[in-house]
Amino acid sequence: MKQNLSKISEYFQIEKLRKDKRVIVFSVCLLIATTLWFLNALSKDYSTTLSYPVKFIDAPKGQFIANELPSELELNVDAHGFTLLRHKFSLSLSPIILDISDIIKTIENSPNGYRINTGKLKRQISNQVSNEIAIKNVQPEVFFIKLDSLQTKTVSVEAEISLDFKPQFHLKEPVIISPSKVEITGPAIVLEKIHSLKTENKTFEKLNATVSTTLSILHPENTSLNTNKVQLEIPVEKFTEKAIKVPVIIENKPDSIRIKLFPSEIKVSVLVGLSEFENINATKFKVFVDYNSIDSETTNLKVNVHSDVPNLKIIRYLPTHVEFLIETN
Repeated sequence: MKQNLSKISEYFQIEKLRKDKRVIVFSVCLLIATTLWFLNALSKDYSTTLSYPVKFIDAPKGQFIANELPSELELNVDAHGFTLLRHKFSLSLSPIILDISDIIKTIENSPNGYRINTGKLKRQISNQVSNEIAIKNVQPEVFFIKLDSLQTKTVSVEAEISLDFKPQFHLKEPVIISPSKVEITGPAIVLEKIHSLKTENKTFEKLNATVSTTLSILHPENTSLNTNKVQLEIPVEKFTEKAIKVPVIIENKPDSIRIKLFPSEIKVSVLVGLSEFENINATKFKVFVDYNSIDSETTNLKVNVHSDVPNLKIIRYLPTHVEFLIETN
């Protein structure tokens, strides 16, 4: 028994199989038969379903697609086996292009939109797929195209930036955005919520000189801008400290009242850019106390300091409170 098994094992060894002409002949015949069967099968006509991507283009001028459209069409087709095999194994089917303006020109609009019967699109689809494939029907059989009007409005642009300066350096003047306003076009329902647009976020570190750069403008989907970028200029200069004596005025004082302040002026210390150093004087500040804050227990008045000079930084002012004397006749 063992001897017979050994003989069988030896018979099927690879080296012997290669030398056995019967096995080679059988294998060749099997391959030929399989090939002929496969070719015969492919030469016949078949019915099947092909999935094709679809792309919609050219909405009427001034309008946009307001609903989601099919991304694929299912085509029930008849074709030769060779043709179907080629399409089945294609890894990158070109999308079917459907022109919206052309499709809807003979269709009446309804509250639900334009009702599209895909059966009427078979010729357009067939011309793009293959003249070797007969399209029986298309799924979905019906879909709707909803169009809405586009509107345009002008909005301001805000720079979404963070600034960090080297010691003694600051903004010389406000950041300049050009253009400061842009036109945005899109659906009315979207535009009514937009009052301004922001740029991309960017951080500038250790600034010690003026910087010019370009930033992209962020905007919602389904909208477009007349320009997608703005030019940004960040004016930077060195600042130094300056001390100025400024008179204190009294607000809300009745004309019939005479009042004296002690002291009558205070010292204001500021950081100012070198280019504006000589221009900063007492007239650039409003230093005041409020007469209405006086009551029976008041012994001094709080000093308030204000300046309209851009990018001027008030470091401190002394004194912060002044005494007062109301004179009587």
